[in-house]
Amino acid sequence: MVPFRSEIRNSPTQQTIKIFLSDESLDIDVKGYLEGFTDIELIEIRKSVERNRVKENITVFRKDGVCINSLQDKINISLAGYFNMQ
Repeated sequence: MVPFRSEIRNSPTQQTIKIFLSDESLDIDVKGYLEGFTDIELIEIRKSVERNRVKENITVFRKDGVCINSLQDKINISLAGYFNMQ
């Protein structure tokens, strides 16, 4: 099973990255890990409302001027390394 997946989502105000973890007990640890990224403005743990999804997701808001695709790539590479160390 893949430990996480990320998706770029469009909201009325801005694009966000949603991260879905296979093990929701790691939400707080992963949120803390991501808080060290300089391109991230805000990180929230939110209840998922989509069907066929985990109960919670980590929602990442980027800083102004940051490319959402580049940020998603950085997060994916970094989290792949994070989970390989676990």
